[in-house]
Amino acid sequence: FGLSAYRKYSSCGSYSNVPLTSPLPGMPKPVFATVDGQEKFETKVTTLESGVQVASQNKFGQFCTVGILINSGSRYEAKYISGIAHFLEKLAFSSTAQFGSKDEILLTLEKHGGICDCKASRDTTMYAVSADTKGLDTVVGLLAEVVLQPRLSDEEIEMTRMAVRFELEDLNMRPDPEPLLTEMIHAAAYNGNTVGLHRFCPTENLEKIDRQVLHSYLRNYYTPERMVLAGVGIEHEQLVECAQKYLLGAEPVWGNGKPKDVDRSVSQYTGGIVKLEKDMSDVSLGPTPIPELTHIMIGLESCSFLEDDFIPFAVLNMMMGGGGSFSAGGPGKGMFTRLYLNVLNRHHWMYNATSYHHSYEDTGLMCIHSSADPRQVREMVEIITREFILMAGAVGEVELERAKTQLKSMLMMNLESRPVIFEDVGRQVLATNVRKLPHELCALIGNVTPNDIKRVVTKMLRKKPAVAALGDLTELPSYEHIQAALTSKDGRLPRAYRLFR
Repeated sequence: FGLSAYRKYSSCGSYSNVPLTSPLPGMPKPVFATVDGQEKFETKVTTLESGVQVASQNKFGQFCTVGILINSGSRYEAKYISGIAHFLEKLAFSSTAQFGSKDEILLTLEKHGGICDCKASRDTTMYAVSADTKGLDTVVGLLAEVVLQPRLSDEEIEMTRMAVRFELEDLNMRPDPEPLLTEMIHAAAYNGNTVGLHRFCPTENLEKIDRQVLHSYLRNYYTPERMVLAGVGIEHEQLVECAQKYLLGAEPVWGNGKPKDVDRSVSQYTGGIVKLEKDMSDVSLGPTPIPELTHIMIGLESCSFLEDDFIPFAVLNMMMGGGGSFSAGGPGKGMFTRLYLNVLNRHHWMYNATSYHHSYEDTGLMCIHSSADPRQVREMVEIITREFILMAGAVGEVELERAKTQLKSMLMMNLESRPVIFEDVGRQVLATNVRKLPHELCALIGNVTPNDIKRVVTKMLRKKPAVAALGDLTELPSYEHIQAALTSKDGRLPRAYRLFR
């Protein structure tokens, strides 16, 4: 009985006296992987005769993520009824020539443990599937069907109208105004052109979008030379083989006619203001309702992701950081960023101050979103304009190094996720035909100097601002005053003299 009996019947009786710090006798010496910060798998790109690009990145694991990315989105809708890309996003993975219904598609994917999704942004539409690697042939065949052979039945179009209508209602009711403000700031910055066009389908256009309109758009933008078939977690040769089988020479349901009205317009930054007076007092009812807030977003044109200045802007965005006044976390969560130190820590009445950087192939937008009580809007705007002016001032070595390290760690942590690698591979190849690997991007981030930050900010501050305002706007300064503050030395708003308070 006791310890000796337990050791006798335990699985490691013979090794009972070996300390944990020593290797077990008779066991082979372990070989550990060496880490050199380099990707073990390169991104391979092949262009088929039709113009479709096939890009892949191998990754260890049983599952793969494969999808088709298309150079289409709301920015290309100038000659169309706006909202088509949003409509197509909701229609994705519905019935096709081969699959009778969405359920049939989901059941097919289920056999390989697969899930599917479609996302339409301003400049890219992405159809993606994550499934077991053994089902690659089925997955690529299904993606080709969904993209090139959708049935677009009257019933499905009607269901999509209902789904879009519900999403628009939800957008206006949700407590988080960020998606709505992002839409508004783009409309203000690029008035009536390219990335300033509606990303969400306006309610009045829902009944106007039918099969004929959709086919007309698909004929122009769903063409082989605007597509990339990207895959992560698979062999490149296998993916190319599947692409040749299902995408090469495949005739889409809308015919093979030549595209007629492809919009090649370059974005024109206009600056301006978009205001939406809205009663925000009942946005979040309940035992602990959020107080009524006014939301302001101020933005300036930055640069495209193809320019060298894109990396300094990404570091600057990290340096500004910010968040909500109730964000949890320590230094790793950005508590030492400028918008925390200079704004949220000093002005307790501000509920939010967050920096965002949106970048496209021909332009970019750097903005700061802030929210506070409607009575303190003027003061809040001045605090944000002052932060924009301070960006061009001295940049501390410690804060710059912290921002660079944080950006690198965020990049590397995000790229541990297979769907993120897939999107990175697809978007980079769609835009530039090649992919910069993470270690190359980290080297570029490491080279950013305080002078680079000062240079890009000085250039940015020469532009007219874009302003989006949502909520009770009684105390909102005029656009001219905001513009004057951003051209002044200290970022202060001109004094407003009132006869009556």
